[in-house]
Amino acid sequence: MFVKDVTVQNQVGLHARPATFFIQRANEFKSSVWVEKEERRVNAKSLLGVLSLGIMGGTDIRIVADGSDEQEAVESLVALVDSGFAE
Repeated sequence: MFVKDVTVQNQVGLHARPATFFIQRANEFKSSVWVEKEERRVNAKSLLGVLSLGIMGGTDIRIVADGSDEQEAVESLVALVDSGFAE
């Protein structure tokens, strides 16, 4: 299992378009991937799950992966969040 914390950089957070980019990236990996905000954990490959967290800009989230490419998955998703989803 590989875990990393990241702060969402873009002002509007993970609304529909950035969340879609996030989920598409998560689906590129074989590992199970989750996003945690406070005490809630959702499947990072589920649009409804990610949107249900209501992640706004400036929010700290934790990305967790477990599987054969777990570190690559987490690092890739952290880089995407750090980029601000090119907004």
